[in-house]
Amino acid sequence: MEKTKVAIVGLGTVGSGVAKLLLDHGDRTARHAGRTLWLEKAVVRDLKRKRDCDIPAGVLTDRLEEVLDNPEIEVVAQLIGGLEPARTIMLQLLESGKNVVTANKALLAEHGPELFDRARELGRCIAFEAAVAGGIPIITNISQCLSANQVLSIQGILNGTSNFILTQMDDLGCGYDTALAEAQRRGYAEADPTMDVDGTDAAQKLAILAHLAFGARVHWSRIPRVGIDQVGITDMRFARELGYRIKLIAQAQLVPAGLELSVAPTLIRIGTPLAEVRANYNAISVVGDAVGDVFFHGQGAGQMPTASAVVADLIDVAVGRLPITFRTLELWSNRESPVSLRPNDDLPSRFYMRFQVEDRPGVMAKITTVLGNHQISIASIIQHEPSSHDAQDGKVPLVIMTHEAPEGAAREAVEQILQLDVVNSSAVRMPVMDEPKL
Repeated sequence: MEKTKVAIVGLGTVGSGVAKLLLDHGDRTARHAGRTLWLEKAVVRDLKRKRDCDIPAGVLTDRLEEVLDNPEIEVVAQLIGGLEPARTIMLQLLESGKNVVTANKALLAEHGPELFDRARELGRCIAFEAAVAGGIPIITNISQCLSANQVLSIQGILNGTSNFILTQMDDLGCGYDTALAEAQRRGYAEADPTMDVDGTDAAQKLAILAHLAFGARVHWSRIPRVGIDQVGITDMRFARELGYRIKLIAQAQLVPAGLELSVAPTLIRIGTPLAEVRANYNAISVVGDAVGDVFFHGQGAGQMPTASAVVADLIDVAVGRLPITFRTLELWSNRESPVSLRPNDDLPSRFYMRFQVEDRPGVMAKITTVLGNHQISIASIIQHEPSSHDAQDGKVPLVIMTHEAPEGAAREAVEQILQLDVVNSSAVRMPVMDEPKL
């Protein structure tokens, strides 16, 4: 059977998974590719480091040149994280005549235009199914399977670490710090989890999906994002009482005024698909004008789910499907973006607001006056009997659910409410999603 020689750069968790699939299940990949995907080289920094896969003699190397200078290697899985040296290595691989498969969403979100332009100049391609949602084939589905549609909205849980933390808080009633520690113990969260919990990771993935679905050229840093560290067990309890769960939702919505993009902890109605996504799973709801609502759910990270997506890309490159698609789509080209980003202040939503207030007459009147001045209508209010569990410095929680209002008006109203002498200096404000937007 014909061989296509491949290489792996970076034999960490995902790289080792890719090696296992290529070495242990070559018959499977050959059946789908019509040829053998032959692992020729695996480039690592430390040859002596113990690995959880058996690599044949002569395959491991610490010299990238053994890949760059080998014209028989046609495609390379570049599986190192971060921006550098990942960017430089990818450019070197392209310039040496290799097609590249990557799982590095941060690299694409930051340097996509440069890398894709260079690949096109050289007649090469870049595949990146594993860069968003791990084993869920969302890239292929949006860019190819749903190509007959105008995508209208994307709403998703794109970060498994944050979802695991929120699930722990919801199921066990534990605090954020305890849930984060458990995520780190299980290997779901890094020692420094900042990019996961502050919304950066989800924003980078959303920027990629927005480019595929809408042609948007929006740098991930321009996407409004709020992390989950503001969410407490008090909010979890109130959300359940109101019939909701809290999830970190990345969403893109195409409306006449432009493209709405955001990442934020959001109250999702219990019983709707996104609300039931548990633990470290990812899920994405996509609405197309022809197909309607489709829903993708699965492992968004981890060794073998991500390796599955990488090997699928290796097969598509080897048989020639992906290079054709790459040339046709012209991703991250210099064409003008067909959509503009709607100003964040204009984004409409219902809101959950929680304040710590003094338990005395007149407090509600002061708060509702501020909301009224900003044209924000109240849907419901919850204030329980004072208890030591929720009281802080003699103040008790007050929860307000609003009707739909602009983001800017809601933010300004909360800022003014926090200036009142009957309110603590901090508050929680989260958007509310009752049903998928159609």
